[in-house]
Amino acid sequence: MTNITIIGNGNMARGIATRALAANQSVEILGQEAGKAQALASELGAGVTFGTTAQAPKGDIVVLAVPFDAAKSLITTYGEALAGKTIVDITNPVNFETFDSLVVAPGTSAAEELAKLAPASAHVVKAFNTTFAGPLVAGESGGQPLDVFIAGDNADSTNAVGSFASAAGMRPLVVGPLKRARELEGFQFVLMTMQANPEFADFNWDTGLQVTK
Repeated sequence: MTNITIIGNGNMARGIATRALAANQSVEILGQEAGKAQALASELGAGVTFGTTAQAPKGDIVVLAVPFDAAKSLITTYGEALAGKTIVDITNPVNFETFDSLVVAPGTSAAEELAKLAPASAHVVKAFNTTFAGPLVAGESGGQPLDVFIAGDNADSTNAVGSFASAAGMRPLVVGPLKRARELEGFQFVLMTMQANPEFADFNWDTGLQVTK
C-alpha cells in the first residue's frame, strides 16, 4: 500500500520524499517522464516506486510538487481518480516573469483555486509552501527543526498531513481553514524575494520560517 504519492521529480519532490521516508511512509513518485521519475526513485532508495502522470496516484496523500499551472492541469486531468484523497498543494503562485506579485486574484489563493477543480470527496490542504527544498532534505534549517504551516477545511486531512510532518521530525502548525492559504502564500512570497535580494547575501534558499516563544 502506498501512503504518499508525490507528483513531480524536482527539488521539492526530492525534499518531501526524503521527509516521507524519514517518517517511514511508503512513497510513489510520478512524473511526466518515466526516466526522470525512475532516477529520483533510485536516488531515494529501495522501496520507492515510480511511474508517469498517465497513471492514477495510489497514495492516500497526493502531493502536487509542481508549479501552480501544472497543478491545475493535473487535478483537471485526474478528475475522479483523486476522489477521497488528501491533495497537498505546495505551490507559491508567483509571477516569475516579474517576481513582483502573485498570479492569483486578491481574495483567493492557489489552494482555493485548486480545490474548486478537485472532486467533491477530495480535500485540498495547503502545506510545505513555506519550506524550501534544501532544508527539507536536511530536515532542519540553521540547526532548528522545520515548522510546517498547514491550512485546510477537512480535519481528517489536515490531521493526516500534520501526522506525516510530525513523524518526519517537523512541527506541524495547523493555522486554520483553507482560506488561510492566502496569507501563507503571501508571506512565503516575501521570503522568496528576500532569498533573491543581494542585500541579504547570507540567504541562499536555505532559510526556514519558525514560530518561537
